[in-house]
Amino acid sequence: MEKITMIGFGSWGIAMACVLAKNGHDVTMYEPNKELADMLNKERTNERSLPGIVIPPSVCITADADVSMQSDVVIVAVSSKQIPDVMSVVAPKLRKGQILASASKGLIEARQMRITEYLQELAPQCRIACFSGPSHAEEVSREMPTAVVAASKCEQAAQKLQDVFSNENFRVYTSNDVIGVELGGVLKNVIALAAGISDGLGYGDNTKAAMMTRGMAEIARLGVAMGANIYTFAGLSGIGDLIVTCTSKHSRNWRGGNLLAAGKDVQTVLAEVNMAVEGINTAKTVLALAHRHNVKMPIVEEINKVLYEGKDPKTVVKDLMSRDLIAE
Repeated sequence: MEKITMIGFGSWGIAMACVLAKNGHDVTMYEPNKELADMLNKERTNERSLPGIVIPPSVCITADADVSMQSDVVIVAVSSKQIPDVMSVVAPKLRKGQILASASKGLIEARQMRITEYLQELAPQCRIACFSGPSHAEEVSREMPTAVVAASKCEQAAQKLQDVFSNENFRVYTSNDVIGVELGGVLKNVIALAAGISDGLGYGDNTKAAMMTRGMAEIARLGVAMGANIYTFAGLSGIGDLIVTCTSKHSRNWRGGNLLAAGKDVQTVLAEVNMAVEGINTAKTVLALAHRHNVKMPIVEEINKVLYEGKDPKTVVKDLMSRDLIAE
């Protein structure tokens, strides 16, 4: 049994806590808002984020950040926008050798950094890792078979995460390609917006397959330019996560694109989804990284025009199809 702190009461944080509790670990969920923590302790559910799922009674819920220093593993499962505020409180309390893992699929926008880079900067005393892969919380929490990747430059840290999470319904692979695993989980969100737009406009499977495949080419180009192993993008955290995010009813990013196709503006989309849509949060930062690394990402460019320049989604597919003809 390991002592594990989960930071975040969203759908993914609850789903991961359910897996860990089932595996017999000592799990504490940290919520900085004491009023919310008290309410969650009483109700044991977050109906907005993960309706119908009850947090196991063995999971402790607290507003005391000191619990993080007592754990063997600390997992950050809040949205990318929340990480700076949360970690400013938690990071100084972490001790040498602890595993600090990101389960968030976004970027630190203000710094144009990957989340694990940011965590390493804030908590250099810790062993940094990340989770990614095709893993909708709605299915994980209901014990549907799922496979993900735990990545760390420290092999022992990745193996520890593999050991504490793995069971007959949740299989964890390990990787040392933190950049590739992390970027796969981030970049597919922007492509999923494009897939949602395609479906929302009434286009068929051919269109979405082309969007996904060319989207993966863009993901791999930027990933390799930033230091990732290209083969990582053929795995669970690459093509696996892209497939599930572009095709599933559970995908917030696909739904966001679908609403954009209906002519709704960004603020309306975010209000209707009513949860973090990381593709919208990170699209501008992804494009900035592409420019920095001199990588062409035409789908990402078009999505940014829809989000921030008011471009009509109906013209996105037409303009992409009309680009200069090239070799694959």
